[in-house]
Amino acid sequence: MKFSESWLRSFVDPPCSGAEFSRLLTMAGLEVEEEESVAPAFSRVVVAQVISVDRHPNADRLSLCRVDVGAGEPLQIVCGAPNVAALSKIPCALVGAELPGGLQIKLCKVRGVESFGMLCSARELGVSDDASGLMLLDAAAPVGEDLRRHLDLDDRVRTLKLTPNRADCLSLEGVAREVAALTGAPASFIQIEEVAIGIASERAVVLDAPVACPRYCGRVIAGVDATAATPSWMRRRLERSGLRPISALVDITNYVMLELGQPLHAFDNRQLSGAVHARMAQAGETITLLNQQTVELQGDVLLIADDRRPLAMAGIMGGEDSGITLATTELFLEAAFFAPKAIAGRARRYGFVSDAAHRFERGVDFAATRRALERATRLVIDICGGQAGPVSDALASLPERPPVLLRSRRVRKVLGLDVSPEQIEDLFRRLGLQFVRDADDFVVTPPSYRFDIEIEEDLIEEIVRLHGYENIPAALPRAALSMLPQSEETRPVARVRQLLTDCGYQEVINFAFVEEAWERDLAGNERLIRLANPIASQLSVMRSSLLGGLIANVTTNLKRRQGRVRVFETGRCFFRDPLGGPVAGFRQPWKLAALAYGTALPEQWGCASRNVDFFDVKGDLELLLAPLVARFEVAAHPALHPGRSARVVVDGEPIGFIGELHPQWQQKYGLPLAPVLFQIDLDPVRRAGLPQHVDGSRQPVVIRDMAIVVDHALELQQLLDALGVNRPAIVSDIRLFDVYVGRGVEVGKKSLAFRIVMQDTRRTLLEAEVDAAMQQLVAYLQQAFAAQLRV
Repeated sequence: MKFSESWLRSFVDPPCSGAEFSRLLTMAGLEVEEEESVAPAFSRVVVAQVISVDRHPNADRLSLCRVDVGAGEPLQIVCGAPNVAALSKIPCALVGAELPGGLQIKLCKVRGVESFGMLCSARELGVSDDASGLMLLDAAAPVGEDLRRHLDLDDRVRTLKLTPNRADCLSLEGVAREVAALTGAPASFIQIEEVAIGIASERAVVLDAPVACPRYCGRVIAGVDATAATPSWMRRRLERSGLRPISALVDITNYVMLELGQPLHAFDNRQLSGAVHARMAQAGETITLLNQQTVELQGDVLLIADDRRPLAMAGIMGGEDSGITLATTELFLEAAFFAPKAIAGRARRYGFVSDAAHRFERGVDFAATRRALERATRLVIDICGGQAGPVSDALASLPERPPVLLRSRRVRKVLGLDVSPEQIEDLFRRLGLQFVRDADDFVVTPPSYRFDIEIEEDLIEEIVRLHGYENIPAALPRAALSMLPQSEETRPVARVRQLLTDCGYQEVINFAFVEEAWERDLAGNERLIRLANPIASQLSVMRSSLLGGLIANVTTNLKRRQGRVRVFETGRCFFRDPLGGPVAGFRQPWKLAALAYGTALPEQWGCASRNVDFFDVKGDLELLLAPLVARFEVAAHPALHPGRSARVVVDGEPIGFIGELHPQWQQKYGLPLAPVLFQIDLDPVRRAGLPQHVDGSRQPVVIRDMAIVVDHALELQQLLDALGVNRPAIVSDIRLFDVYVGRGVEVGKKSLAFRIVMQDTRRTLLEAEVDAAMQQLVAYLQQAFAAQLRV
């Protein structure tokens, strides 16, 4: 919001000025982003009138002018401007004047003729960049008056950087309300009276979309002169607010928008047919806008239309066909309230912005619609002439402003200030808020122009703004801290991360939205959760697997010649689920994934180099899960090699998978080697369980080795599960230490060598007991799995 200080002071004139005025606004939340003078410093420049213009006797392109400066005899001044003319009023720099840039005006001779001053252009005075000729002033400008005073060039222009919730300050009247509340200075707002009805012409208004457009006011004004000049005071205020004057009728609508915050639009009434409708666009409907852009409308765009065609994109921009021109003599002037949700984002969708859309999508005072229309009507009649018809005011259900409860004790708790109920009452009166006091509490009804007041904290913010953020005493924070309970049965996530870090992995954090191809390739997911507004075209769906990000990390490292990669990530994955969690229809479990690529160990002299394999990563996963014991079952997964992958099962429940990347995806994603990776649910990893004390045995252990030959297709896990259930009581552990296939072993068979650990915690085992236990194991294996003892 850009405005001139003098215009604001016509509403409210506080005793502060300059830097203090800007500081006051900034500390109240209306940040002054920029402040500048209307014109640079200059002196001894007055309003002058050219009496006569003659040719210079010694130069074809110079004129010899007699100029009245309001001080005795006219002055003789030589001028080279092409637009100098008799009876025109222009700025004149007198002898002794100092202009911007350090130029000093002295008595001089120009081509042999004395010149007693200088007639000035706007650029020479620093008022604008126009150097095409002399700066022409109004015919009513008093001759001899100081130009700075006449044009109010000591005025200052400020630009406010408003937050989106403060739409009420997108007008001079709104800023004036704030200044009056902050300073206590009296505010005098424009008294607007209804314009007398001079004609009976009226156009019906129909609200076909009452939710998007709850109120629409319009009236016909006939007999206007669209060629009338915009008054200089209005042009000046528009220019200092950053708007370019166009024509009187357009300037009036822009002026009222800046003054009251209500955007308006004028249609050429003779171009309209039938009633004016506020309706939603139809599929495929098009409109050519005032900026010459033709757009194809979508069904959620609100339109202003007549019985034949669209007239404007409501609250955004008018149409080319129905716009006013200099030939317009009869106009239909509108002022409406459009729901912010019906306007928000529509202009940006079509690649442009407008001042009207900027205001409507943040919220316009719906109680001042008729008032703004009357103000604009009065200005049209005063400047362009004409007569006004009756107002067509279509009204549906306007937004409700539910009352908000404010508790004084809550104010003291939040702010840490001892603000009394009487002080709160005074602050609310200064803000113009309607309230009912109940003891120390207040029930406040937000005004129609304050869309940002909805909850108790909004009112507390108003109190502290007026009290002054800088007046809050600086005090060290104090809080009663207590140790939060933490169960030993649950392992902190930080500990899980540390375990993987100790295994040589590095943590990464990837986007939760990923490429669509990753979901299909690596997760086999066809029920994609698409983003409504992705930040990039390749990041368009929510992830259901962490693997895509980890593979992308490997690819990035390989491009930077890093051939050994160990990465892991913890994060949410997203699935469609009718019975989902906190967000209806979606489930968001917490996952852990890790990937190993390249050599099993960093390059060293102590051992031969080899690539990482399934069992390396399996060992890391077992370490991570301990003391939980995982089972690994053969299973297929879309991302993994069909013969080198397994399902991870803990306590009978599958928690994830582990394996080598499928050759198809290895080739597609350009990886020279196949990475080994796993992904599991994070919650089971955190279930560490309470530690259990076990007395150490003083008795020696007995270790025996046993090699058996079994069918090659027999799964080791199946055999270990069976031995775990059917082993003798003295057997404490059974471990596989060798697998052999080759000479001496029948084709289709394999040799498995186990280490059997036996111990009794109370006594030393006898040789006969050990032999009996070994025979029992061999007999069971022969019976259950047709195993043969290898000798």
